[in-house]
Amino acid sequence: MRVTLFSSRSWLFDCSSCLLVICVGLGGLTGCKSTAATVEHPGMIAVVDFQRILEETRAGKELKESFDRFVKDRQVLLELEQQEIQQMRNDLVNQGSVLSETARREREEKFQRRVRDYQVKEAALSRELQGKQQDLMADFRSNVTEIVAQLAKDREFEVVLERGQGSSTLYHRPQLDISDDIIKEMDHDD
Repeated sequence: MRVTLFSSRSWLFDCSSCLLVICVGLGGLTGCKSTAATVEHPGMIAVVDFQRILEETRAGKELKESFDRFVKDRQVLLELEQQEIQQMRNDLVNQGSVLSETARREREEKFQRRVRDYQVKEAALSRELQGKQQDLMADFRSNVTEIVAQLAKDREFEVVLERGQGSSTLYHRPQLDISDDIIKEMDHDD
């Protein structure tokens, strides 16, 4: 056994070997379990590209179409109101010079109220759309998570990481990506 004090990486290996020997030696006496299995068999890791699963599965495409229809229906209502506000503005500009001061002021106030009401509706719609998207995505993500969990259990993966924009996975070997398997499983279930 080589004794080195904090001078190289070998210290780490020497210490882990010592710990392993101590743990194995005392295992019978203290109940310490051997970590040899962990050292000999490193955990398997897999990577999943959630965005790709969303874009390529039938369920993901249906989710997107459903959300797009929901958005379109709401946008039609806002566009109609925008047109009405624009017409009010045009009338105010065109007739402003012939209206009395009182009538012009009343129309301007009515126009401003309408614009504020529109802004409130637009903000409410934005919140509604975010809520709808979160609800749809939560259901979809839950379904993906169930499939990932079952696949991880079947293949004995220790960890499954998400890759893509906003994830903490900076690099992975392409062989670790199981997204194709998840896509096949999801489309098989439909």
